[in-house]
Amino acid sequence: MSSSHLQRLILEIGMGNDLYGEDYTKAALRAVQDALHHSSLTLFRSLDLDSRLMQVRVTIGVEHPERVDCDTVAASLPRGQASVRAVKGGMNVVDQENGTTSVVASAAIEAFYPMDQVPWSVVTPS
Repeated sequence: MSSSHLQRLILEIGMGNDLYGEDYTKAALRAVQDALHHSSLTLFRSLDLDSRLMQVRVTIGVEHPERVDCDTVAASLPRGQASVRAVKGGMNVVDQENGTTSVVASAAIEAFYPMDQVPWSVVTPS
């Protein structure tokens, strides 16, 4: 499907952490869940849209992006066709006294829909 027909309908932001395990994927999953808990996608049910056509793009920000299992994060999304990328961001909080590192991840979830697939159109006033 051509991306020129996709329109971004939703942007949600979340934050997650792993306080003791230094698990970047766990922190990323928690950030995604935080973002998802801020939204209710009633428009699919209300407008009778097929959520399988939705493309979901997730960006995870962590101190060490290579340590995020992006496939696991994508599999956690409940709807749509998901793609996940991890980038440099978030932060690590180091406790020198106890030798632990807490991982903080941020997540941006964007949902796009092919507007040429909707059974109605928007009319702009002249």
